[in-house]
Amino acid sequence: MQISIRTDNHIEGSDRMENYFTEVLTTTLKRFEDKITSLEVHVSDENGGDKGGLDDKRCLIEARVNGMQPQAVSHNAPSVELAIKGATDKMKKLLEHTFDKIRSH
Repeated sequence: MQISIRTDNHIEGSDRMENYFTEVLTTTLKRFEDKITSLEVHVSDENGGDKGGLDDKRCLIEARVNGMQPQAVSHNAPSVELAIKGATDKMKKLLEHTFDKIRSH
């Protein structure tokens, strides 16, 4: 599973942040690692950096899954860490639901 993390110009990317996000993603989505070919993660500050605001950090995750259309989720939160965690949890639920549906048919 290849993971690509991109940030907008209001979020400072770092190796530490990328390692943390990669760990959260791989741990949470481990069950699906043989089905996911790649994850694209986009992290942004919805209102442009210096302006404060509730839930202004956004994480969008797009999963490329073998033999399926790409699956995407997003989550807004007050911090980048909470945004990535929330989006990762949503992706896990989406994939669980999708694969449960496939198994039941």
